[in-house]
Amino acid sequence: MPQPRELDPEASPLARFGFEVRRRRLAAGLTQRQLAERLLFSTSMIGMVERADRKPEQAFAERCDELFGLTGVLTELWSRAYRWKDAAPLWFRDGLQAEQQATTLRTWDPLLVFGLMQTEAYARHVLAGEPGTTRDLLEERLATRLQRRSILSRTTPPTVQTIIDEGVLRRPIGDPAVMRQQLEHLLMIAEHPNVKIQVLPYSAGSTCGLLSAFVITELAGHWTTVWAESSIQGKVTDAPEIVQAAGKRYDALRMEALPHHMSMELIKKEIERWN
Repeated sequence: MPQPRELDPEASPLARFGFEVRRRRLAAGLTQRQLAERLLFSTSMIGMVERADRKPEQAFAERCDELFGLTGVLTELWSRAYRWKDAAPLWFRDGLQAEQQATTLRTWDPLLVFGLMQTEAYARHVLAGEPGTTRDLLEERLATRLQRRSILSRTTPPTVQTIIDEGVLRRPIGDPAVMRQQLEHLLMIAEHPNVKIQVLPYSAGSTCGLLSAFVITELAGHWTTVWAESSIQGKVTDAPEIVQAAGKRYDALRMEALPHHMSMELIKKEIERWN
């Protein structure tokens, strides 16, 4: 059985739910096995919930509320954990799950700043450009995108290695103030010891990654997934041959990209351009 780990309740709505279940269980003096017996769920389910590895069915939250004498507190937290991912496109929901559990993220994007690193203003302009997006849907998807950023502020955040094309720094998303704020945000994130950002310069002449953005998520002791996004729809997969191909492509891009410190200097120059 996996060893218990401390959850950061601010990491995600699912982490908040798991944190509260564990806190209430310990306050009641119950073991995971004892709680499982009273809720009529398996002990392994209790463990997965408390590690935020799985979101249970609604009956689980309702029975917890009843057992702990709460008036819908855990059911409401369960509902929040359900809703924030609902706004994401269907194909991407498995990707969100992998992203939340990842120990390492390796990302490439030829057109945009990686979602986890987008400011609210930048993300709003990106999402608003999707055809058929209503105001309510925009706000729901924006909330989901901003929630994703919380994994970077965890007690034990994942390692994030990001490569972006030089054109990302120059493509206007919103007005100059939005771009300036976004690039300043990249500099701030890059100060984190777990984050490395590289820029693929125009001079590299590389074409191996220009067809689509992709993300490789690695989970310690588990599996690796890849998701690639096109202008129409994306795909999430853990097929070994695709994972291997994505890894080779990422390594090729990384070799041609500017080192981290030179990338930071280029971003600083582009900030001046947006002034």
